[in-house]
Amino acid sequence: QVQLVESGGGLVQPGGSLTLSCAASGTMFSIHHRMAWYRQAPGKERELVAAISSGGTRYADSVKGRFTISRDNAKNTVYLQMNNLKPEDTVVYYCNVAYMYWGQGTQVTVSS
Repeated sequence: QVQLVESGGGLVQPGGSLTLSCAASGTMFSIHHRMAWYRQAPGKERELVAAISSGGTRYADSVKGRFTISRDNAKNTVYLQMNNLKPEDTVVYYCNVAYMYWGQGTQVTVSS
């Protein structure tokens, strides 16, 4: 199994920044696993925000140029640096590993 612990969500003003973290643990986790961030608004499907793997990084068009995904393999942790946040970024963000394992979700609220 893989356990994921997310942190870093919260309330921020439009134009502000937040960094999400997701620490992975468990016997099934490998540093070679794809790690990603998804988000889901109420009543909508969960959508990919950003992913990182040995093949590189991938971003949703809506966050390109504003969000950056990175990982620290020594800490088994993936990060999502979010800059220039907009009200429409207000949703719950979920960490994902290997397309299979999900974190509990962390709320990001962008509001003045």
